[in-house]
Amino acid sequence: MMKIVGINGSLRNESHSFQALQLASLRVEALGVDVEILDLRQMDLPFCHGGEDYPNYPDVEILRETVKSANGLILVTPEYHGSVSGVIKNALDLMSFEHLEQKVTGLISVLGGQSNNNALNDLRTIMRWVHAWVIPEQIAVGQAWNQFDSEGKLKDEKLSKRFDNFAQSLVENTRKLNM
Repeated sequence: MMKIVGINGSLRNESHSFQALQLASLRVEALGVDVEILDLRQMDLPFCHGGEDYPNYPDVEILRETVKSANGLILVTPEYHGSVSGVIKNALDLMSFEHLEQKVTGLISVLGGQSNNNALNDLRTIMRWVHAWVIPEQIAVGQAWNQFDSEGKLKDEKLSKRFDNFAQSLVENTRKLNM
């Protein structure tokens, strides 16, 4: 069975990024694909020092092997100061081509302010650099504090439809690349 791994790039307890990842994951699962979420809030990862070995951090190996075994990825980041969170950047830096290349990847950013593409463009560059395949559909959730209802569902029907299109594209392109 095809497997997609989702990574949440926020450490906040009430993370809108995690809510967006959960929504995307549910929509991918509804298309018959297995999804595993790596919640970086629950992992003990060191700052990347550029080396390969992190013997005191078993979660580094869990991160690497989980991503390596996946057919595709969903990466979600809050946008901080016009770019990706240090948390998701560090997690990606702890991996190499061995883990990330050829992964079909969908990107989502979550912002407190107006929607823009800064973090998405930076993530796209990072993933292209490690030879991943980024789908053209991407989602920027602007004013995230006002986008989710009390049950974690999206209030805006157009934004909800974008999540549907995102999931469909991620699944279709992952299947094509993994035939």
